[in-house]
Order: sequence, then structure tokens, then C-alpha cells
Amino acid sequence: MNAKFKEPEFLLAFIDKYREMRNLWEVKHPQYYLKHVRKSTLERLLTFVQMTIPEATMETLLKKIGILRNMYKREHNKIQESMRSGASADDVYVSRLWYYNKLQFLDDQTEARASLSTLPSTLPSTLPCTLPCTFPSTPAEADEDQAGSSILDEPDMTIWCQDEASQEQCGESGRQEETGPMDSLE
Repeated sequence: MNAKFKEPEFLLAFIDKYREMRNLWEVKHPQYYLKHVRKSTLERLLTFVQMTIPEATMETLLKKIGILRNMYKREHNKIQESMRSGASADDVYVSRLWYYNKLQFLDDQTEARASLSTLPSTLPSTLPCTLPCTFPSTPAEADEDQAGSSILDEPDMTIWCQDEASQEQCGESGRQEETGPMDSLE
């Protein structure tokens, strides 16, 4: 079956038929996400394939479509990478796939999407602010505020634990009491 599928005459006819069935490859097609419509379209394509290759199944059809798309994408990426690398026009990669140009309708369907960050642009603080939010206006005032305190002194503020279940284990400073691994499972 593989040899029949690779015959140039059949492969070109298959690619043309696949191109006509836009809901199989065009992501923005209104019927692309309708499974029952896609399935019936695939069955029509399978009927077309079975006229030449009677032993073809839906599984082999889907594999062949996947192989064609992957081969095209791989070649397309090689071309794009050679153009990005600053190669001269003579050094740009030329595809060895004889049917590469027939599959160019897949171009905008195979482009990678722009990545989106899942992190918020500003991270909110998870700790409540219990300290006065005033800053000394002069360096002398800052010295007066720090005169009685030491860097090693622990500030008098409550820090909330992330896990509510372990809230009882959190002390005033937010540190968990020293417990063994089995104690925390109780």
C-alpha cells in the first residue's frame, strides 16, 4: 500500500482532494472543530483513497495525512531557519520534497503561535501589610527610627501561612514549628 500511496500521480491527486476539504486542515474553518463533520469528510477522503488503494483504512489515512503535514512542516522550518541564519540567497535551503509546493496551503496553519506569558504583569503581594507604610522624610528621622532596633531583631508582624491546614503549626513569625515528618501527616 505504501508504494501505491507514493506514486506521484496518486499523491498529487490526494493532496488536491485534501486541499479541497478545508475543514480538515484550516483551523479557522467554521466546521474544523465539529467532530461529526470532520469524520464524514475523512470518510469521503477515505472513499477517494480506496478507489486506488482498496485496503486503505481510516487509521492508515490519518497516518498518511500526519506524515505529509510533518514532512512539510519540517522542510518549511529548514527553509525558514536557513533564511534567518543570514545565509546568502544562494545558500538558502531548497526543499528536497518534490510535492513541497503543492502543500504550501498549509503555511499559515503550521506557524507557531506567539507565546503568551501566564504570569501576571505585576505580582500581587500575598502577605498583609501590618506595618505603617510611612517612610522617614530625612536621613536623621531614619536614624532615630532604627536607633533601638537591631538587624537581628525579629519584626513584630504576623505572616500568614500559604496552607490553611498548617495554620495551627505557624508561629507568630510565620515559621512552622519544628516537627518530624510523621507529625505533619497527622
